[in-house]
Amino acid sequence: MKLVVVSAGLSVPSSTRLLADRLAAAAERRAPAGALDVRVVELRDLAVEIAHHLTSGFPGKALAGALDAVAAADGLIVVTPVFAASYSGLFKSFFDVLDKDALVGRPVLIAATGGTARHSLVLDHALRPLFAHLRAVVVPTGVYAASEDWGAEGLPERIERAAGELVTLMTGLSGAPGPSAGPEAGLPAARFPATAPAATAARESAPETAPEAVPGTVPEEAGGFRVVPFEERLAALRT
Repeated sequence: MKLVVVSAGLSVPSSTRLLADRLAAAAERRAPAGALDVRVVELRDLAVEIAHHLTSGFPGKALAGALDAVAAADGLIVVTPVFAASYSGLFKSFFDVLDKDALVGRPVLIAATGGTARHSLVLDHALRPLFAHLRAVVVPTGVYAASEDWGAEGLPERIERAAGELVTLMTGLSGAPGPSAGPEAGLPAARFPATAPAATAARESAPETAPEAVPGTVPEEAGGFRVVPFEERLAALRT
């Protein structure tokens, strides 16, 4: 599986790159040995080509290679420093020149670094909306590292948890059928229930008035998911 790490750090050394490397290392630990092919895209080295691409519409050789790597990845780790309570302009510009469909259904781990913990909401107020717009699958745990987090308790645990969630998504989606198998083009077929020919025939031949086991659900024998109404789940908890 191909894992691409996008780091928007500007300084050398960079805490943004340090967090990116730790997340990538955690993902490699969580995956089977040798299962991940990791590539790091350092946006600092592509800044001039990104600017030229925004004005000319044509990427340079290095930028084109980075864009192709992101589009071909099975999963992404993206890390940005916080500027003015949001992601950096360089970070946003890179994803502005990326093809709008490149990240559809792609697992993405979001992370950010900043000087104070007060900017931690950048993950939910800026990064999640950006990648939701790009139709990526953002892992539940985002990782924010303030200056005081380095060497303190909590950060290593968040890194491991987020990396585990990313690897789980990558492993599940890499084994799923291609996008053409799903009802919507560009979405992983694993998100939709499979329907076997025999199950389809059985459903078509069943009487229209056949009662369902649970009101408002799809029978399991019909090849669909069984959805339990909230009222039934609540009643079960009460008993």
